[in-house]
Amino acid sequence: MALTYIEDSSALTGRQARVEDYLALLKPRVMSLVVFTAFVGLVLAPGNLNPVLAVIAVFCVAVAAGASGALNMWFDADIDAIMSRTANRPIPRGRVSREEALAFGLFLAVASVALMGLATNWAAAALLAFTIFFYVVIYTMWLKRSTPQNIVIGGAAGAFPPMVGWAAVTGTVSLESVIMFAIIFLWTPPHFWALALYKQGDYGAAGVPMMPNVVGESSTRNQIMAYSVILAVIAMAPLATGFAGPIYGIVAGGTGLAFVWYALRLRQASDGAEMRRRARALFRYSLSYLFVVFMALLVDRVATQMLGGML
Repeated sequence: MALTYIEDSSALTGRQARVEDYLALLKPRVMSLVVFTAFVGLVLAPGNLNPVLAVIAVFCVAVAAGASGALNMWFDADIDAIMSRTANRPIPRGRVSREEALAFGLFLAVASVALMGLATNWAAAALLAFTIFFYVVIYTMWLKRSTPQNIVIGGAAGAFPPMVGWAAVTGTVSLESVIMFAIIFLWTPPHFWALALYKQGDYGAAGVPMMPNVVGESSTRNQIMAYSVILAVIAMAPLATGFAGPIYGIVAGGTGLAFVWYALRLRQASDGAEMRRRARALFRYSLSYLFVVFMALLVDRVATQMLGGML
């Protein structure tokens, strides 16, 4: 029924696509975090990049993230129409056709990669292209509907942006950029599994094998706990390797302990409404956690440079 609705949605609504509808295809809320982490990678990378080219590089990451979002919505239009949190997206509502979303996404993908290569270097462009490919093909088309490990493996797509930003300056991948990748990669499972715990009805109706729907709530909460502890430890790697200083260490340590606390509360919650409330609380905290950790990397670097200039 959902497929029939989507394929002929324009006939049902009679509406023309607006600028806002194409902007919605870009998943702007997801894009903002992707752009920010890429910016952090670019700023922290050793070497200098012309400010104009730096802005272009960040813009390319934003466009690539938008392309990935549009292509994701093109492929997932059938399940988006079923799930409550996605039912108002442009394709299910009939404001944009699947063909238009596909063409829009492909154009943005090619344009972003080409511009990145011309403005910075082709190593960064290749990494950006692989990021789009990984999210659209590996995660969206393959893993999302086939395994409860979809988020674990597919989370790599969202972890690449700081590596892209780093490569835009240096043309290489280094330990520092791999650490930033690892923080986002380990953050992704508890973040999305917390969402899946209080939205599992949606995922079940859509046939998406998210962890709670496959192995149950108890096992999912245990895995969230394990990933949260590992994340809190790995988030201290910038301090341990000398990539960041004490300011970052204090922030990362405190926020990591808070992440573990939220996960522990969720693990200990009774089933039902209490569990869903605590899952929602962890999900919301996880959004701010990643921003704060990466902001701490920036602040620590600026403070270190200012202190060095005074000595």
